[in-house]
Amino acid sequence: MIFSENRFPLLQIMLYITLARPVRAFGVGLDLSMTGSTRSSDGLTDRRKRLLFRCWHRGTREMDLLLGRFADAEIGRLADDELGQLEHLLEIPDPDLYAALIGDRPLAPEDAVPLFARIKAFRAVERDT
Repeated sequence: MIFSENRFPLLQIMLYITLARPVRAFGVGLDLSMTGSTRSSDGLTDRRKRLLFRCWHRGTREMDLLLGRFADAEIGRLADDELGQLEHLLEIPDPDLYAALIGDRPLAPEDAVPLFARIKAFRAVERDT
């Protein structure tokens, strides 16, 4: 008899395990096309390649998307002084830079470089489309 008191808990466990919904862990098998650079680094100087990589690998997904998309669009057109400004901005901790980009609090005066306004404007335009 399969439903005896001794075997019933085992049957419940077997049914639970068998009928459990498969779960995809760590994004395996999912389409994650919303992140990652869409720009090739071919033709970029080593400095620009490093900056492009650093913009896409900030440590938080939000900052990856904000800075990475800006870098994809603009890295090839930035002047040398703007590259220096971007390097300076990348030294600011993520929580502080993110708060400034979304308008929660201003950047420290020594960090408020002109390129920051371009990044913030790029983000606003992108969000409105």
